[in-house]
Amino acid sequence: MSLSNFDAQNAPNYEDMEKQFAVKAVQHMTVYWSILEKLPGSKLRLTRLDDEIYEHFKKEFPDFNPADEINEDSMKSKEGKEKWRNFSMVYEKGDKKVEDYNFGTMLRKSPKTEYGENETIFSVRMQFYAIEIARNRAGLNDWIYENAQKATK
Repeated sequence: MSLSNFDAQNAPNYEDMEKQFAVKAVQHMTVYWSILEKLPGSKLRLTRLDDEIYEHFKKEFPDFNPADEINEDSMKSKEGKEKWRNFSMVYEKGDKKVEDYNFGTMLRKSPKTEYGENETIFSVRMQFYAIEIARNRAGLNDWIYENAQKATK
């Protein structure tokens, strides 16, 4: 089967593939947390396009407050999915291409919490980038670095 005629809506659900996606999402989550422990989020760049992603995100989601907890129902509603899909597709190819822009990853609902079963939602990579870039710019993830530094002393 070629990818050009792959129908995601009617694709079978392969348990091994789901496990591989879950492993990759957890690895991404673990690496990101480890980076935040070693460098304040306010000094971190997640992609070469952070500035563009941040400005685009502010324009498309003007009411988003990075300090607030994410409303998962709103994000995953029909309207929310469509808005995020349109946002994300900008990064599919060309000068603004972001590798794995639509790959699944884990996102904390709130910048005030660590990753945990009830504090985490599944999102696509561009949602993660947009929200975490906004949180980092606002200094909302710096507490992770500060706590890690206190723990090493």
